[in-house]
Amino acid sequence: MKKIVTLILLSTLVATSCQEKVKEEAMEHIEKVDDGVIVHEEYSGPEPTEPEATEFYEPKVPVVRPASNGKIPSDAIVLFDGSSLDGWVTSKDSSAVQWHLNKDGSMTVKDKTGNIQTKQNFGDIQLHIEWASPAEVQREGQNRGNSGVFLNGIYEVQVLDQNDNDTYVNGQVGSIYKQHVPLAMASLPSGEWNTYDIIYHSPEFNADGGKIKSGTITLIHNGILVQDHVELKGTTPYIGWPKNPPHGKGPLMLQDHGDNSRVSFRNIWVREL
Repeated sequence: MKKIVTLILLSTLVATSCQEKVKEEAMEHIEKVDDGVIVHEEYSGPEPTEPEATEFYEPKVPVVRPASNGKIPSDAIVLFDGSSLDGWVTSKDSSAVQWHLNKDGSMTVKDKTGNIQTKQNFGDIQLHIEWASPAEVQREGQNRGNSGVFLNGIYEVQVLDQNDNDTYVNGQVGSIYKQHVPLAMASLPSGEWNTYDIIYHSPEFNADGGKIKSGTITLIHNGILVQDHVELKGTTPYIGWPKNPPHGKGPLMLQDHGDNSRVSFRNIWVREL
């Protein structure tokens, strides 16, 4: 009996020691904790007395022309500019997109033709997308102007006509569907163009398919922060718990909710991070 207890204690000590070693190695290149206080190694030692000692000139920062007057950043990838739907396919079978291509440079969901997605796959991105619900209000709840922006094709940022339209708050406009309630409802009146600016960092998985780092989303809706670097707990299903299937890069997907939602999109671009 004593031998068994001893072996258990030794196993526990070894496991604890290994866990602590992993933690130490993970923090080695970032910071150290001294008596419960974080100490940044690059600022340790004698404090400089000359300003030049804390200035550096490498690596050079890339120059990017900002967006202005309807133009996009100089390093952005244009996914939709109103000229064609050539960069997109129907999600279910990769066939040609059947959504409406409008003369004003937008596209509109064609009811029950299915979700669409980009031909190109992405990982971490900055995404700009503009959307509008119909000016003529029809239906209510989740059936009014409902669509979604799916990052990696599986994580949904909700699009919905929320104006005078109550629904569950973790499924309202600006929510990370069924996971994170937005900090504010920032929609413009029905029929007007909304903007979503999204910073997305994809989750990371080990060689065995286990998730070792959660993805995150920051969402600015019409210039207002509504999701502040929130953690993705997994996929965003309508029914059931979030799942964490291992994956790499994936497409940007736009939803056909199947209820004649008539949501329109325009000016879609990404910057790969």
